[in-house]
Amino acid sequence: MEIRIGVQNVNRELVVETEMSSDAVAKLVADAVAGGTLDVTDAKGRRVVVPAGSLGYVEIGEENKRFVGFTA
Repeated sequence: MEIRIGVQNVNRELVVETEMSSDAVAKLVADAVAGGTLDVTDAKGRRVVVPAGSLGYVEIGEENKRFVGFTA
């Protein structure tokens, strides 16, 4: 799943590819907004930590399976 994180006063957004479900990501964001930091681990094991006060937006992508080959 792809997560796009907008940070205040930064022109570029952060794009994180993770194995987490959309519900798990939404819970992380809600917990971060309640107080603290948004701490997400991507599919390769790298961590992205953003202070909650700096969050502009978080866009949670769709959960979809990747197809191999020529599928419609």
